[in-house]
Amino acid sequence: MKNAWYWVCTVLVVFFMLPGGIFEVMRSPQAVTGMKALGYPVFFVVLLGVWKILGSIALLAPKFPVLKEWAYAGIFFDLTGAAVTNAANHGPAWHVAAPLVIIPVLYGSWALRPGSRRLVG
Repeated sequence: MKNAWYWVCTVLVVFFMLPGGIFEVMRSPQAVTGMKALGYPVFFVVLLGVWKILGSIALLAPKFPVLKEWAYAGIFFDLTGAAVTNAANHGPAWHVAAPLVIIPVLYGSWALRPGSRRLVG
């Protein structure tokens, strides 16, 4: 059962991160407009998108436990950064709440990961 919950949490995290990353890499008008409204330069949209895509792939790929730790950390930084940035710029309440709601799911994926996906030591 633990393995099933790990996959539910992991797939949900990837479901939240990967499409956003793809839209950011494609420089979709909504992604660019949203980042500009938060005060970020346009190049940052693509950079975040690449990181989201690579982090999503890292979570799904077998093995590579060190890479997975970095991916979990990076996604956590992205989510907390999104919440803080939107709060500081008086963004819509759901733009603050949504990333904060995903963090427990990310934690579930991290905490429930099987031994083959963990750092040893």
